[in-house]
Amino acid sequence: MSGVSLLKNWLALIGLAILVSCSPAKPVTEQYQLNGNTMGTYYVVKFYSDTEVDSAQLQQQIDAELELVNDLMSTYRPQSELMRFNRHTDGSAFPLSSQTRTVVAEALRIAQQTQGVLDVTVGPLVELWGFGARGRIEHVPEDAIIAQTRAVVGYNKLTLNTAGLSKAEPALAVDLSPIAKGFGVDQVAALLEQNGIDNYLVEIGGEMRLKGTKPEQQPWKIAIEKPVTTERAVQRILVPGNMGVATSGDYRNYFEEDGVRYSHLLDPRTGKPINNRTVSVTVLHPSCMTADGYATALNVMNEKEALAFAEQHAIAVLLVVKTDDGFTELTSSAFKPYLTE
Repeated sequence: MSGVSLLKNWLALIGLAILVSCSPAKPVTEQYQLNGNTMGTYYVVKFYSDTEVDSAQLQQQIDAELELVNDLMSTYRPQSELMRFNRHTDGSAFPLSSQTRTVVAEALRIAQQTQGVLDVTVGPLVELWGFGARGRIEHVPEDAIIAQTRAVVGYNKLTLNTAGLSKAEPALAVDLSPIAKGFGVDQVAALLEQNGIDNYLVEIGGEMRLKGTKPEQQPWKIAIEKPVTTERAVQRILVPGNMGVATSGDYRNYFEEDGVRYSHLLDPRTGKPINNRTVSVTVLHPSCMTADGYATALNVMNEKEALAFAEQHAIAVLLVVKTDDGFTELTSSAFKPYLTE
């Protein structure tokens, strides 16, 4: 081989080396997971990023945001904004933070839409039946006491305006637990997006928000739990896409007396625990807060009411209903695209 040919070969190799060294490396997508406790339950945040994330600092932000939601809306903190409103009895407007106003406004919207099936003023009934901050009861309340308590319950006794929240009944109390957890999920999701994170799963005690995908464009998949108390098993696998997911069920939180099981879910129309065959409701909605509220309301309704309401308002709903032979699934038209095989 001539000297000229050797020189050309060396120059070619050097050029190739320079080209390879200057080409940008393919980003390495890293998985992060953050865990903690909030609202009497747990939270899990999973996300993927091709840039380095200060996970310790991000978790501090998440904890601070969730602590704020608790300080505003917890019924277990005497000095929370919500509990101070509940002690406010003179009928004047009580000023609300923007966060609490958002949750109250959505709760009242769903209350009106469901004709009071979702009612965040049922707090006194929740306490009466032993599912509130005062703890469990040993005996079913008498009908007269239930009727007396119902007299101070009713979302239509609340007025929300620019000045704040007021109540027509001094003893009226608000419990935002049917919807506040979903709001907390939404707040964490917004915080992730503010930090440039667009592929995530946020869960607080079973309520979720998902966005984007996992590596290699793999979709997020979630499992809906089978509504039984004897085991942890999967009822259904879903691919929610960019949605909030909320599930409501009465199969774990209840008490029994004389062989009768009393659910923690109360029907505001009767003042008593629900008595239907719907054991689990899963709702998909872009807002986890809204999904949370709908899931509770639809679980209070019987299966025919719930499915008709979901179809009327184009809500993506999966109902698991108890039958004589086990369980059956009912889905609204809007839910079908999210089902896997």
